[in-house]
Amino acid sequence: MKMKMGRLAAASVVALAGASFAAPASAQKIENSYICVFQPGLVTKGNVKAEANRAAQAAGGQVKHEYSNTIRGFAVNASAQGVANMQARNPRIAYCEQDQVMSVVQRRGKPGGGGGGTAPPETTPWGVARVGGGELTASGRALVIDSGVDLDHPDLNVNAGLSVNFTRDKSADDLNGHGTHVAGTIAAIKGNGIGVVGVAPGTEVIGIKVLDRRGSGSTSGVIAGIEYAADIAGPGDVANMSLGGGFSQALNDAVIAAAATGLKFTLAAGNESTSATTKSPASANGPNIYTISSFAQGDTWSSFSNYGNPPVDYAEPGSAIPSTYKDGGYATLSGTSMAAPHAAGILLLGAIDWDRTVAGDPDGNADRIGVR
Repeated sequence: MKMKMGRLAAASVVALAGASFAAPASAQKIENSYICVFQPGLVTKGNVKAEANRAAQAAGGQVKHEYSNTIRGFAVNASAQGVANMQARNPRIAYCEQDQVMSVVQRRGKPGGGGGGTAPPETTPWGVARVGGGELTASGRALVIDSGVDLDHPDLNVNAGLSVNFTRDKSADDLNGHGTHVAGTIAAIKGNGIGVVGVAPGTEVIGIKVLDRRGSGSTSGVIAGIEYAADIAGPGDVANMSLGGGFSQALNDAVIAAAATGLKFTLAAGNESTSATTKSPASANGPNIYTISSFAQGDTWSSFSNYGNPPVDYAEPGSAIPSTYKDGGYATLSGTSMAAPHAAGILLLGAIDWDRTVAGDPDGNADRIGVR
């Protein structure tokens, strides 16, 4: 099993009033919202809150999130000039980057049955069968960092008490459908006669909602979700992140730090048909981090999938994947969002193996197909 080594990807830098910001490449930036990270070793976990409030006050802004379980830092609402002035006068700040929009990594889809109607009869999706899943329940838990999970879906074993919401939506419930689809591929229940079967059927799922009903969120909110995952993670747990945006050093650093505690991460490579090195969290590298590209039936490359080794570790089924959906429903969706949870299910059951390489990988270095 390949373990990725740590790597820092390049970020463009914008100069302002003597300070510098790491600017995410090809990102939809969020005005007056910044993520600032402290220098390693200068701020203890217990002092993050006080230092964040002091820095935000100096910037003329307000703290949105504090980070202490992964990176040491904070997110702040403040003007660019205010953050630049604050950073220039605060030697504890390693860097600040402008917040950006994060979104689901979904290519296309068609909602199916459910939502108050009759659920379809139970089937094992082609992707679950291809990777050798669908038989065993894992003792670890699936931490789905996404649009939430349908908290009472009849085909999922959801821990609603630990499921949380980091968006403006009023509920931790999945109002988009994407996170529930991811959860079903990982862990949809087997033997109940309805719907689909997951790679690790019946495994407990926790929804960590960082994307709203539109499938949209922020880098700062996603890092807050990673913070929560790192805080509650136990032995054998796996976190799946089928979301993405432009490159973000802070987001990558948060994933790397959380994975260093032993929590495994599966990351969607992205659907822009480009190098995954330009996207976050796909470009994060380190032990316990697995970036996943997509293939279709017949082990052929999905044309939308991002590529590149590193950061991609394995290819998994991602085209025309049936799974659970919001409101007790089902849907067939495509994307590296659908590929990554296959790997999450495998990791919940043990190490990832591989049996062959995918056909048509555009980078000329064919990705291995991950299986049990």
